[in-house]
Amino acid sequence: MIAYRTIPVPDTVSEKVRSTLTAPGYGHPAHVEVATGYGPCRSCLATFAQGEEERILFTYDPFHGLDPYPSPGPVFIHRDACRPYAGTAFPEGLRGLPLTLEGYGSDRWIVARERVADGDVDGAVDRLFAQSEVGYIHVRNTEAGCYVARIERVGA
Repeated sequence: MIAYRTIPVPDTVSEKVRSTLTAPGYGHPAHVEVATGYGPCRSCLATFAQGEEERILFTYDPFHGLDPYPSPGPVFIHRDACRPYAGTAFPEGLRGLPLTLEGYGSDRWIVARERVADGDVDGAVDRLFAQSEVGYIHVRNTEAGCYVARIERVGA
């Protein structure tokens, strides 16, 4: 198995959104609501307690600073501060969600894409990183198509 780490939205982004209730880089208002879906939170990478926790919906560009072409999309974080995910493996609580992994190469080009079957994120990561042209992976929600997290090889 290839060693990798799962990287959430940067904590500086989450903190700024919570304090300003605006989308970073865009300035339009973020939306606060009681969770009506599982999410997940792009900071702690845990699902939301539906009907209980408040979440913030905002526009986020996971390629900001990597490429001049923007690719914004909607993401959620907890309204209240949460501990950003810092594990090296994939979060257990997300393995059962409908996920698609996109392997990116140079110039931000999608080299390969794989839907996760039966929660086997590790197998999908191994197959994508076995392709030498894949430099990093984006995790997306298969149902909504939105960005969840980034996966990098350990040492990359």
